[in-house]
Amino acid sequence: MITQKTKYALKALMALGTLEQGEALTIEEVAQRSGAPKRFLEHIMLELRKAGYLGAKRGRAGGYFLIRDPAKISLGELLQQIDGPIAPLPCLSRRAYRRCEDCADEATCQLRRVFGEVFWSYLILIESLTLRDLVQGTGGADKIMSSPVPAPGGDDSGTSSGALAGE
Repeated sequence: MITQKTKYALKALMALGTLEQGEALTIEEVAQRSGAPKRFLEHIMLELRKAGYLGAKRGRAGGYFLIRDPAKISLGELLQQIDGPIAPLPCLSRRAYRRCEDCADEATCQLRRVFGEVFWSYLILIESLTLRDLVQGTGGADKIMSSPVPAPGGDDSGTSSGALAGE
């Protein structure tokens, strides 16, 4: 699950991703367009600027702007930049690998194997999507979100349990 901080950061980046070259938004305008509280955005925008996603200019037409092409910013990269490692187990993290304290043998660990397969699929998908996909509303999310979700307990009746909306 992504954090509220990540949601605010992504919404702010989406607002900036709609701008024409040379345009900038003040922190107030970003807050208004993204729906994120200004007091949280100030810290987030500074972090994104230090990480090389945003530039800032002073003056009357000043504010924040993207300095990287939205089509070249993967969602996986953003999630890791904002929240840190996204792996479900520390032994699966590529950037912050740690051996699980309670694991005797990674090679035979069933948890690592199963979660590794799921995580690999997730990484392929999330790293193939970009900020541009978010801005343009592309990327296949509509297909995923409109698919029926099996009811808990394995009932495969095709009725949606609402799990996607409530998670």
